Amino acid sequence: MALRPFERLPYEELPALPRIPHGYHRAEARRVQVSSRIFGDVGVHVRVVGQGPPLLLVHGLMTSSYSFRYVLEPLGRHFRVYAPDLPGSGRSDKPTRADFSARSFGTFLAELQQALGIRGSAIMGNSLGGYVAMHLALQDPAAVSRLVVNHAPGTPDRRYVALRTLLSTGAGRALLRYLVQRDPRRWVYRNVHYHDERLKSREELDEYGAPLATDAGLACFTKSLHETLAPAGFHAFVDELGREPFPVPLLFVYARKDPVVPPRVGEALHRLARGSELRYLDGTSHFSHVDSPDRMVETVLPFLRAGEGCEPAGASLGG
Repeated sequence: MALRPFERLPYEELPALPRIPHGYHRAEARRVQVSSRIFGDVGVHVRVVGQGPPLLLVHGLMTSSYSFRYVLEPLGRHFRVYAPDLPGSGRSDKPTRADFSARSFGTFLAELQQALGIRGSAIMGNSLGGYVAMHLALQDPAAVSRLVVNHAPGTPDRRYVALRTLLSTGAGRALLRYLVQRDPRRWVYRNVHYHDERLKSREELDEYGAPLATDAGLACFTKSLHETLAPAGFHAFVDELGREPFPVPLLFVYARKDPVVPPRVGEALHRLARGSELRYLDGTSHFSHVDSPDRMVETVLPFLRAGEGCEPAGASLGG
C-alpha cells in the first residue's frame, strides 16, 4: 500500500511485527541499579551490544531504548553500545516523586555512566534525549567525549507555554490521563510520526503503550511533559548555550520535515552552540534512526569515530 509521507496506515491494518526485522530483542538485556541523587535507588533497563569504545544512546519522550532497534547492531560493529530506558520509561523504574527537569536527567546520565563504568563516553540522543544530553555536556564536559543530537527541542516555543498551562491545572492533568489511558496504544499510534508510516507495528505500540497503561508510567509521562519541557527551562538553556563555545564536539542531525520539532530548531541551536556542526537529512523524520537507519549511521559514524584513540576516562569497554 503506497502512502504519502507521514500518512498513517489505518490502525486496524498495522502488522503484529515490524515490516523490517530488527535486532533489539537479540541485544543483551541488563538491569542496572543506579544510586541517583535525584531519582533515588532506581533500576534501569539497558540493552547492550557490540565491542569497541562506549557509546550511550538516549531516547526521547514516550519512547524507550526500543527506539534504537535499527541502529543497535550497525553501531555495535564499531562501538560497545548502551541503550537505557530512562527512569519513568520503558522497563525501567517509575520514580513518580522525582524532579523530572532536563537538568535532573542530565545529572542522571552522569550517574548512569558511572554505574556502567563508561564516564567520558560518546553519546547520541534523540529528541528529548538529545536535549538532556546537552545539559550533561554543559554541566560536566568531561562526562562526554562527543555528542550527536538528533532532532532535539531546546528553544522556547508557544506550544510549551500552552502545554505548561494545561498541565498546571487538575482538570488539564485529568484530561491528559483520560486521553492516554482510554487506549494507550492508539495514543502512541497517533503521536509517533514516521515519514514512512508502514514502519509502525503492534509490537511498537505495545513497547511504548505498556508503561502508559500503568498509573506510575502515566504519572512519569505527565511529569516529563510538565517539567522536562518547562518553558523556563528552555529559556535558561538557551541563555547558557550561547555564553561560550560548546565544550565538547557536537553534531546536530535534523530532518527537513518533522511534525514534532520544526527543523528550524536545529538551525537555532547550531547558531547558539558555537563550534557545532549541523546536517540535514531529506525524506526522513523526527526518528531518522527508524526511518533512515543506514543514512543516519553513515551520517554520524565519521563524527563519532573521529574521537577514537582517546579512550574515555574511566571507560570499561567490557561494560
